[in-house]
Amino acid sequence: MKRIVLSIVLLCALHLGNAQQLVLPAPSPAQTVKQDFGLSYIELSYSRPAVRERKVFGDLVPYNKVWRTGANGATTLTFGDEVSIGGKRIPAGKYGLLSIPGEKEWVLIITKQTNVTSPAAYKQEEDVVRVVAKPQTLANKVENFTIQFENIQPESCELQIIWDKTMVVLPIKTHIDAKVMAAIDASMKSDKPAYFQAATYYFESGKDLNKAIDWFAKAAEQQPNAFWIKYQYARALAKAGKKDEAAKVALQSKELAAQAKNDDYVKLNEKLLASLK
Repeated sequence: MKRIVLSIVLLCALHLGNAQQLVLPAPSPAQTVKQDFGLSYIELSYSRPAVRERKVFGDLVPYNKVWRTGANGATTLTFGDEVSIGGKRIPAGKYGLLSIPGEKEWVLIITKQTNVTSPAAYKQEEDVVRVVAKPQTLANKVENFTIQFENIQPESCELQIIWDKTMVVLPIKTHIDAKVMAAIDASMKSDKPAYFQAATYYFESGKDLNKAIDWFAKAAEQQPNAFWIKYQYARALAKAGKKDEAAKVALQSKELAAQAKNDDYVKLNEKLLASLK
């Protein structure tokens, strides 16, 4: 009898050992976001819990305690280039993102620790910078915890932390102007100057408008059928108050775009032409 029981146990153990692992949907799915920023990128990795009819801040996420700012593993940020947060320059590299939620203010923490999943593991001496932020109340509930990049400009962006009806914003800056200007100067001394890219940077950054116009003109000469170059050239002329010249160039751009069957640029030029009347 003992031999029979032992045989059954062994067979069951063998069957369980050969069984495939059951894969189920994660209750707090992970997400990795890579955002181009400045001349490089920022990569964010975190997990996204859901509200599920629970009270979030002040209960599920306690006030005045260190939070991993997500679920499961640690939340991390990787900067491909130097950035500034809270007035402090942070070298390129991988960092942890932690927070201390409060009813009236949050403390957002960039830390050298990239594996903090509980308050006990946090070491304040590893902080790179702390930023105090005011939570904003949203009109509509966001079910899944969300961290996103918004208001992205050449040298600034916002990291928005959103859950339930609360949003907290962390401003991030980069410093690219000196690098871009040096690259433009070098390009202008080369055999093939990047007139269009240089003109676009000058125009969008509010630099010397006359120089931008001159470079747009030279870029248009290099590529006479490039309707996108002529469109930007017309915009620069319009900004300089040269409406007649802008209208002439915009009309050329529109005709070239129509020939190329690019309806988007046809519409853009029509709007520009209408604004010049």
